[in-house]
Amino acid sequence: MDERERRRRRWGLGPKGTALGDSRVEKLKSCIVFPRSRVKLWIIRATTMVLLWTCLVQLTTLGELLGPSVFKGWPCCFSQESAASFLVKSLPPKRVYQNNGYLMVSCNGGLNQMRAAICDMIAIARYLNVTLIVPELDKTSFWADPSEFQDIFDVDHFITSLRDEVRILKELPPRLKRRVVLGMIYTMPPISWSDISYYQDQVLPLIRKYKVVHLNRTDARLANNGQPFEIQKLRCRVNFSALKFTPQIEELGKKVIRLLRQKGRFMVLHLRYEMDMLAFSGCNQGCNKEEVEELTRMRYAYPWWKEKIINSELKRRDGLCPLTPEETALTLRALDIDSSIQVYIAAGEIYGGTRRMASLAAAYPNLVRKETLLEPSELRFFQNHSSQMAALDYLVSLESDIFVPTYDGNMAKVVEGHRRHLGFKKTILLDRKLLVDLIDQYNAGLFMWNEFSAAVKEAHTERMGNPAKRLVIPDRPKEEDYFYSNPWECLEPSNESEISSIM
Repeated sequence: MDERERRRRRWGLGPKGTALGDSRVEKLKSCIVFPRSRVKLWIIRATTMVLLWTCLVQLTTLGELLGPSVFKGWPCCFSQESAASFLVKSLPPKRVYQNNGYLMVSCNGGLNQMRAAICDMIAIARYLNVTLIVPELDKTSFWADPSEFQDIFDVDHFITSLRDEVRILKELPPRLKRRVVLGMIYTMPPISWSDISYYQDQVLPLIRKYKVVHLNRTDARLANNGQPFEIQKLRCRVNFSALKFTPQIEELGKKVIRLLRQKGRFMVLHLRYEMDMLAFSGCNQGCNKEEVEELTRMRYAYPWWKEKIINSELKRRDGLCPLTPEETALTLRALDIDSSIQVYIAAGEIYGGTRRMASLAAAYPNLVRKETLLEPSELRFFQNHSSQMAALDYLVSLESDIFVPTYDGNMAKVVEGHRRHLGFKKTILLDRKLLVDLIDQYNAGLFMWNEFSAAVKEAHTERMGNPAKRLVIPDRPKEEDYFYSNPWECLEPSNESEISSIM
């Protein structure tokens, strides 16, 4: 290699004067050109995605406007079902209104007491044009259930299914949370059995002033009667449609119902003969001395159970005590309830246990409970969560062939109304005052069995959940018929003339 060639190579030149660095330049160019092509490709993909999403939104809107019928003529590969799964789930349109503030509520009581209260609070929030925060459930009552709203109810369904009526949030916006932390919130228990105008005149000005109002008691805060028709219909819509239990509770409830149906007809007996009920009511019929003393101690242990000294016998004669298991067995037999029917006990632990259940088990040997139908592992998640256990009983009660409550508590009332909504399903509403008198006469030998049975049947002919209008007692709302046990404004026949014609 001559001196000239060595110089060329030293300066990076090829033998013919071409630069050896050309390949590096090409690589550098390729490094520049390749990202440009990738950017173009990314832009094309992004544009395509935007166009597809726009089409999807337009199709969803079109589906909401035209309804399911628009898909009837489509090929089977794009049926109504496949269209529904392809499109974003249709939701009711959001209601647009000027928000007057925020309403927080703390429910009190058991599951069905809180359920009715939630329905009332939705109606109140809708009427006042305020935003409702998902209700807080009672954790301090006798049951001490730590469950949150979303542990029992499908919270997303609750919010979205009512979006055309009221705005519901899971929690307050951050700026308002700070106000609550600083104590800048107005807390009050509203007056019981109030007309909706009370909330318009007394509560709304407070919401406008403080931005957030907290109602710390919600049971029986809205009157049964005399409310606008739209309010009554909304209470029903929340109760029968918006308040769905969580998928876990729904699925387990369906399993219990399926297991019962496999063996034929079944009756749900809401046997409210539990320790807390007896202590609260002061009823001790059939209890021994030790049990009476135990129930009395329990009543005094809870300061919010205001009535302490109670005459059990007098209360029983007035029909204010739950029927005992023995009285229940006699009543069911007198009503000619088939002894072979499955009897699902929707209740907690029966006070007195096997001893008190003996006569009922002898008359109806096919006694079952969720604990006997399901494996312990299936109920483990629900243990120590009384409201979730009550939710299972609620679902089974709705589907039963016959529902018989032995006391007119909150579950009995709400289930009665829900069964009316489902087509006036057979619900035997026991006349306890009459029954204890008839039972006492029968036990004293004043009635033959046939006479006793005939009297019981006659007394309950019109107490089977038939269509009827609520009893209204002016100035005595606690004594009149409860809205949720008979929401006749939401049922068929639904107008007053039709209801009156069947009474």
